[in-house]
This record gives sequence, C-alpha cells and structure tokens, in this order.
Amino acid sequence: MIPTEYVAGDSRPRLLLVDDQAINIRMLHQIFQADYDVFSATSGEQALAFCEGRQPDLILLDIVMPGMDGYEVCRRLKSNPLTAAIPVIFVTAHSESSEEEMGLAVGAVDFISKSASVNVVKARVKTHLTLKYQADLLRAHALIDGLTGVANRRYFDEVLAAEWRRCVRSALPLSLILIDIDFFKRFNDHYGHQAGDACLQQVALCIKATLSRSHDLLARYGGEEFACILPETALEGAEQKAQAMQAAVRALAIPHATSDVAGGVVTISLGVVAVRTAKHEDDATDLIGAADSLLYEAKHAGRAQVKAKCL
Repeated sequence: MIPTEYVAGDSRPRLLLVDDQAINIRMLHQIFQADYDVFSATSGEQALAFCEGRQPDLILLDIVMPGMDGYEVCRRLKSNPLTAAIPVIFVTAHSESSEEEMGLAVGAVDFISKSASVNVVKARVKTHLTLKYQADLLRAHALIDGLTGVANRRYFDEVLAAEWRRCVRSALPLSLILIDIDFFKRFNDHYGHQAGDACLQQVALCIKATLSRSHDLLARYGGEEFACILPETALEGAEQKAQAMQAAVRALAIPHATSDVAGGVVTISLGVVAVRTAKHEDDATDLIGAADSLLYEAKHAGRAQVKAKCL
C-alpha cells in the first residue's frame, strides 16, 4: 500500500491486536494505547476483514486460535497485495524453535513470547514500525507519479486487481472512473508544455480533493488521463462523484482558448462503470474496457460530461 496518513505524520500508527483471549488483548492495549491507535480482533476472520477495510501499520498476532490459526492468517495477509506489506509479529506462549521457524517462514517479521517484559515488547514494536516507515517511503517513491503526486499506473493496476478479487469474495460493488482532459494536446500546443504540466498538476489535485475516503484511489493512467477506483461504491454514488469532479475542474477556470467546449476553460470528460458483484470468470480488464468505451462516448457527444452504466 502507498503510505498515507502514517508516512505523512497526520495520525498515529495503527496497531491491530489479534487474540481469542480478551485478557491478552486488554493487557496489550494498556501497553500501547498511549502511543498508538489500537484496534483488536478475536479471530483470524475478523482480522482479515479489518485489514481489507483499513490497513493497520503493524499486527500483533496470536498463533493458537480456534478456527483459523495465526499461521494461516499471516499466509493470507502476505498473499494479498493490499496487506502484504503489513509487518506481523507473532505473540505466543510457546517458545519452541520450530514454531518460530514456521512463523518466519509464513512471513512474520518477529516472534515474541507472552512472558517477555513490557519494555522488550515496546522496543520490538517500535523497531518494526520504524522499518515499515522507511520501507513505505521507498515504496511510495516507486508508486507515485512524479509530476502530479497521485498514484502511478503500476500502483493503479495492483490496487484494481486486488479490489476486484475483494469484490468477488465479499459481493460488494466496485466502481471505476476514467477521466480525460478535453483537448489537452491543443492546450499544450497553444500554451506550451510547462503550462501543460502545471495544468495536469492542478487538475490532479482538484480531482483528488473530491475524494473523501482513504481507500478511494486516484491515479495518473497515462498522459492526460486519470483513473479513480471507488471500492464498495454503486453506480449512483460513482456517477455523483464523477459529476462533482467535472464541476470542480471547470470551477478552476484554467483558461483554454483553443477548446471547443463552451466557456473557454479546461474541462474533463468521464466514463463511469460499476459492478454490483464481480464474477470469478471475469477480470478487472472488463471494467477498464467498459469505462474506456463510456469515456469515448462522453468525448464523442461533445466532451465535458459524464457517461455511466452498470455492468
């Protein structure tokens, strides 16, 4: 995941405590509540559901739990691109080397005994949060578009594939918006490439400002095109969001003397597609293709408008 609040320093790191024993969760909560935002889950299923909705910065995970044990939870976290980068520390009453080896093999970063002192547990957590912070910074540089500051195409592809899989599993809706700046080649030819770069930056910031949820993703799709992933969003909500984006960009009033759109300012065209429930036999490329066709319709119909449909 691209680091957001934590890397930017706008909020405290988030810890997820996973243990089927309430007393163990209470003890750990008391240790960390002063320094971190602490959440809890009492089963592996609860932990995975929490992580898909709001990724923590570190997980303290019990091994022995009824149903899904800690090893399986860790395996599933590491197999999901949205949660693979979350460091997992196993906290267990057992101390056999074979269990520690198994924990590290499935992707955990550390293994702490429940009998360890409070200072040791705090130090281990602080160390791994620091390492994650550094790794997140490096990953962010690789996944952010250098000009506009939004996600790049590589990260868009990763997140869309992961959200599609989540849509299949959870039967939740998923929407995608493709966005194109109208007559942008003419803008570049008339005002120059430096002004074109500034226009792309302003439009990207404007569109991003319309997104209120942390799990919505705006990415530069290529050239003057952007794409927005809206998880758990049905067509009506996505179309409303697209209309808000269109109005916000027009309100920037960036002069565009060579546009055929009335008003003489920079505008955008948008194609919006939603699925109520993704199917196993389909894939995310169907969503992209449908959104691209709708974007073409919006441009063919005169630009500066939204075309939308549900698959």
